[in-house]
Amino acid sequence: MINIALPKGRLAERTLKLMTEAGILDNVTEAGRKLVFEDGKSGICYFLVKPWDVPVYVERGIADVGVAGKDVLLENSPDVYELADLKTGRCRMCVCAANGYRDDPSRRLRVATKFVNCSKRYYASLGREIEVIKLNGSIELAPLLNMSDVIVDLVETGTTLKENDMGVVSVIYDISARLIANKASYRFKRGEIDSLTFRLGEVITDA
Repeated sequence: MINIALPKGRLAERTLKLMTEAGILDNVTEAGRKLVFEDGKSGICYFLVKPWDVPVYVERGIADVGVAGKDVLLENSPDVYELADLKTGRCRMCVCAANGYRDDPSRRLRVATKFVNCSKRYYASLGREIEVIKLNGSIELAPLLNMSDVIVDLVETGTTLKENDMGVVSVIYDISARLIANKASYRFKRGEIDSLTFRLGEVITDA
């Protein structure tokens, strides 16, 4: 049995669709409130967890493989193998600010974000001193209420930014969903995991 950790929400739906198209799963049951599903015919057990928890389940070996956003992997640096880019859940991690904002290099930059480590690495590479303000949601509010100068957040369509008179200052990373594996599981179940990865690769498209 291969145990797979999937992030709740749209990304799980997209991944399950890929797995069905690849013939890995024969039938995907409507989730409802159920969290663990077994497909005895295919030898797959998958379970749904919070997106930020997927690498934890994989790193600790509860799941053999999992699907996690590249943003989660970059922020947390889990000790796992990254096997494939699933080319879904695409967006960008960006620095954003109110339209017309101009940086003042003479003072420390206030950055609101939930991506604390990514922000620190990015600004360290620029030699820019920052103060990180950790937020978990509605991050666009921070510059609007003068709590921060800029934000670092994920941008998919940019609609929320436009509605709040904000824009992208710079792109830090391109983000998409990645297939990851536990290192010990990959050693002992390499054939099964490589087969799963290969079959997914046959139906992954750039669209």
